[in-house]
Amino acid sequence: MKRVEINGIEYEVVRNDNDCLNNVDLSEKITDYFDRFDYIFGDYAYEKVRLKGFFDSKNKKASKINDIATLDDYIKDYCSYGAKTFLLKKIK
Repeated sequence: MKRVEINGIEYEVVRNDNDCLNNVDLSEKITDYFDRFDYIFGDYAYEKVRLKGFFDSKNKKASKINDIATLDDYIKDYCSYGAKTFLLKKIK
């Protein structure tokens, strides 16, 4: 199980299509805004990383737009076909 640390928070790498997770890109893009989320999803569009936070389905803060159970719908609706993606899960 691969792990990364971001802003002092440790994450498990759940998904990393084509080994696309780039720590330099991530450190330049991520802010403390993402600290509250249980998951961080990233996709590459036009060689730039885009990030979105998701909550675990059991988290009271989860809603239809940020529940990890809707990740596949998000990918289908908002990511380019065949985009490289990664998913990080916060280790508590």
